[in-house]
Amino acid sequence: MGEIDFCDPKYYTNRELSWILFDHRVLNEARDKNIPLFERLKFLSITASNLDEFFMIRVASLKDMVNARYGKPDIAGMTPAEQLAALDRAIHELVELQYSTYNRSLMPKLRQNGLQIIGRHEDLSREEAEFADKYFAENVYPVLTPMAVDSSRPFPLIRNKTLNIAALVHKKNSREEMEFATVQVPGVLSRIVQLPSGSKGKKVILLEEIIERNMHKLFLNYDIVCAHPFRIMRNADLTIEEDEAADLLKEIEKQLKKRQWGQAIRLEVEEGCDGRLLKIIKDELQMEEQNIYAIDGPLDLTVLMKLYGMEGFEHLKAPGYTPQPVPELPSGCKIFDRIRKKDILLHHPYQTFEPVVEFIRQAARDPEVLAIKQTLYRVSGNSPIIAALAQAAENGKQVTVLVELKARFDEEHNIVWARMLEKAGCHVIYGLVGLKTHSKITLVVRREEDGIRRYVHLGTGNYNDATAKLYTDIGLLTCSEYIGEDATAVFNMLSGYSEPLMWNRLSLAPLWLKDRFLQLIRRERKYAQEGRPARIIAKMNSLCDRDIIAALYKASAAGVKIDLIVRGICCLKVGIPGVSENITVRSIVGNFLEHSRIFYFENDEHYEIYCGSADWMPRNLERRVEILFPVEKPELKEELLHILQSQLRDNVKASVLTSDGVYEKVSRRGKSRFQSQEAFCLEAVEKARVAAEAEARATRTFVPEIHHE
Repeated sequence: MGEIDFCDPKYYTNRELSWILFDHRVLNEARDKNIPLFERLKFLSITASNLDEFFMIRVASLKDMVNARYGKPDIAGMTPAEQLAALDRAIHELVELQYSTYNRSLMPKLRQNGLQIIGRHEDLSREEAEFADKYFAENVYPVLTPMAVDSSRPFPLIRNKTLNIAALVHKKNSREEMEFATVQVPGVLSRIVQLPSGSKGKKVILLEEIIERNMHKLFLNYDIVCAHPFRIMRNADLTIEEDEAADLLKEIEKQLKKRQWGQAIRLEVEEGCDGRLLKIIKDELQMEEQNIYAIDGPLDLTVLMKLYGMEGFEHLKAPGYTPQPVPELPSGCKIFDRIRKKDILLHHPYQTFEPVVEFIRQAARDPEVLAIKQTLYRVSGNSPIIAALAQAAENGKQVTVLVELKARFDEEHNIVWARMLEKAGCHVIYGLVGLKTHSKITLVVRREEDGIRRYVHLGTGNYNDATAKLYTDIGLLTCSEYIGEDATAVFNMLSGYSEPLMWNRLSLAPLWLKDRFLQLIRRERKYAQEGRPARIIAKMNSLCDRDIIAALYKASAAGVKIDLIVRGICCLKVGIPGVSENITVRSIVGNFLEHSRIFYFENDEHYEIYCGSADWMPRNLERRVEILFPVEKPELKEELLHILQSQLRDNVKASVLTSDGVYEKVSRRGKSRFQSQEAFCLEAVEKARVAAEAEARATRTFVPEIHHE
């Protein structure tokens, strides 16, 4: 046998097709009868939201490549045109399965449990129809803007992701040809309208059905020949010429306006749509046949998230979980004193994100704090962190904030925050030319009795207090001198041109991180070849970097046992003789979105463990500013190893990649049920209980010393 070429395209899966498999795993949660009914609705809604973004960015990017006649194959050997053809088949199958799940599985179950969705306005009873017509007249009609198309009124610009109703209309008592008309379903009104239903459960109808029923009131001198809802998806992948932009903020603002009017790349229409009407829409939008989706059900299933929020169905939802206090950081404590005692590991959302917010709040108020520096990628709508940073600047502290304006779909949001912080007196950096700053780091510089001390927070997730209740992430609070020096160097690089000669503990992309990962993988391979203990466990969101995958293949071929926990895209194949026999890949899809990145290297029984902001993807390793940080305290390393081992034990929410390239649920045969997210919730509750009891005992046994003169 010749030497194996570990970069051979046959050893790789196409990135986009792997993403479709991920959305299927999310869809499987919607199809799982063991999950509470309303949670299944939520998962179906998530698949629709995922698919929207996939079209706007990934499919749009491939179409741009084809239009530019770019034919270079990807790591799996597929050209952009070949990828689009394969995606066309895969996405149509996914959409069919979405609506099969909706119509055959979820709708009957909802009716059985007292919630009926009237799918067509023709099915309304007389009483319900009267209510719908009155609701239209009082609430909907004043908001609508019907648009006709004729020689003086061109086809209107249809905004991205909006729901619209198209109609063919015919002037009454006239021999003139039919005309096209359309009206946008207003996003300012609730799409779910509750109907009168007495005491027998609840009935709802979607707003577009009420509008369609009353279309004749919008075109009074016309007969409505037919009316059908439609929705389009546009290319939303911004093209920003950063090198030529005099002002990055203004350039992004200009590009954001174009996002609503990008090339139409997907058209959804109601199944059974009149062919004449469909031809007009198709021709006007220049849609290709394969990009038209005839939908058997409501367009835009993200509406199911609104349905999930309806009151009265709590028994059909999973019990809510409240993030628990961090035992090392009780409420009201002086956070810098606690960090000085020892490094503190945070595990969100099982533990509350509040200590991270409090870290910045206390820094803002503390007279001994001289400077605060932070990177922001995504923050919540009413961010307490932004408020604390603004307060710090107003209190006279030096505040430097890198706000990443190129954070996809948060650009507009981040522009608002950036301007607000500038007004408060913060020094704001608008990202770096050619790179996204995706790292999560905060540095607090404090004056203390023994000199200047630097406190650092490093994380795998965003400084977003809202998503911190939904995403699983790791955070580290430390005042390590080595990490403090590195953190200072990071911000000096971001704000200027200062590049350190060496790093103490941190590894940064795009210059050093990829090489660091490759070196760590090669070290395990070397140990395996020498017969010494060697193992890799890596948890991330996506894996599609060819150099990393090839290094993993080589390590596997040398005998390194490799366990990968990859939530989404995975371009690596398992079970290839002589290549990946020692590699397992599993994906966990649960109530919380798996988002943490944790990397374990056995290192000849002296194991090392790292966390970071980067996935093993070219964009993270080569085109972003990312940070990898070691966790060195033995007790914290054990906590992280426990997290990895628990996820490898999961036999409820885990799916395992097979050598056939499909994902299958883990077999529980002969094993007790174990769900890692559930276990982490219970562990966090127990740790908080033990800490609270210890605090209570300490309070009860404390007797103040009385001094007598």
